[in-house]
Amino acid sequence: MASIIKTEKLKKTYGQITAVDELDLEVEKGMIFGFLGPNGAGKTTTIGMLTTIIRPTSGTATVNGYSVINEPGKIRSSIGIVFQDFSVDTILTGRENLDMSAQLYGIQKAQRKDRIDELLALVELTKRADSLVRTYSGGMKRRLELVRGLLHRPAVLFLDEPTLGLDPRSRVTIWKYIKEMAEREKTTIMLTTHYMEEAEEMCDQVAIIDNGKIIKQGTPEELIDTVGGDIVYLKAKRYDEKLLRNLDFVKDIQIKDGCATIKVENASLNLPELMRMVPDIEKVEVRSPTLSDVFLAYTGRTLKEDSGQSSWMDDAMRYTTQGR
Repeated sequence: MASIIKTEKLKKTYGQITAVDELDLEVEKGMIFGFLGPNGAGKTTTIGMLTTIIRPTSGTATVNGYSVINEPGKIRSSIGIVFQDFSVDTILTGRENLDMSAQLYGIQKAQRKDRIDELLALVELTKRADSLVRTYSGGMKRRLELVRGLLHRPAVLFLDEPTLGLDPRSRVTIWKYIKEMAEREKTTIMLTTHYMEEAEEMCDQVAIIDNGKIIKQGTPEELIDTVGGDIVYLKAKRYDEKLLRNLDFVKDIQIKDGCATIKVENASLNLPELMRMVPDIEKVEVRSPTLSDVFLAYTGRTLKEDSGQSSWMDDAMRYTTQGR
């Protein structure tokens, strides 16, 4: 399938700091593609370059066949963006917000109402369409932001941390709407996230990015399969790491702050022997691997769920102050 997003050695530096380091990436048309990584990994800067908010230091990139360097206007007219922070006007109604945006996109009056009604129905906001946005919940505002990005039928919709700050129930609801929109609108979606379960649930492909480089890419299932085995968490007063590593069924160990993350084969069979080798166990937990374990396996550290995220606008302002 044809690539709708492609980068070759895409790089962005800020003085001596390399935010994105010669990134090679291809995203196929029609998929939901996720950038998974912590704050400062480079995912926000990458998306900023792809949306022409930030100018690359070197390398090339195309979106929907257009160059981010030479054809930024054509890219902007063929993409939608939903920023991390809410940007809907709270003193307008939901319908008025969409109508104003539709006019800015150049959608003719004859088509505006039908398109707005269609999208409001898609995210179940029809009954609240004429209520002021300041009366909306956070989840409702996010749903309104999502459909606003789809008004002009973009080829690619970029979502920056689309569920950040939402409660778990609202987050699951937003996942549902994003998947429905991608299928119904035939829109390629590229999102940034630091929630592992979001990447697993939402994305057809995931790129794990850290220190400005993609360290692993594939479907969530493919990435998890590279870890293999089961994951055992132990909390104990002390560990004999050398002894544990010598056990045939132990594949990897990470010990930090008194807690051990141990990858083992067939935990249901081998857990009793493992526990005999660790005195004074305070807590034990066994589970199947997740994308969090993939990140740990390839970086040697955890991806914290509560890590803060910088906005694309922060990067744009930083870029502007340092000059083109």
